[in-house]
Amino acid sequence: MAVYALNLFDLADNDSYRQYSRRSIDAVGKHGGKVVALGQLSGVQEGDPEVEPRRAMVLVEWPSHDSFQAFLDDPEHAELHPLREDGTRNYLWWIYDRLEDLRPLLTRTYE
Repeated sequence: MAVYALNLFDLADNDSYRQYSRRSIDAVGKHGGKVVALGQLSGVQEGDPEVEPRRAMVLVEWPSHDSFQAFLDDPEHAELHPLREDGTRNYLWWIYDRLEDLRPLLTRTYE
């Protein structure tokens, strides 16, 4: 089942993320990942005023959890992850399962 990796972050004051972004395209593609969306914060519609929004967003679709994990674990690209870590601040990286619609969420019972 496809999964989405949602990356929310601010850029650090260095060139590391630029290096990461140039090289990560091939690494992501090698494991079946596809960048679905890139975004820059243009405003806050709703949210907690105490929480600072991240300035950048990248959404990557992966064929499965295993393909995403293979990207993370690939020794050929081990030097990429430190570039991402050094090149960003306030990084959030969340993984979501792909849904055809919201019914699986709406039919859950919560305790």
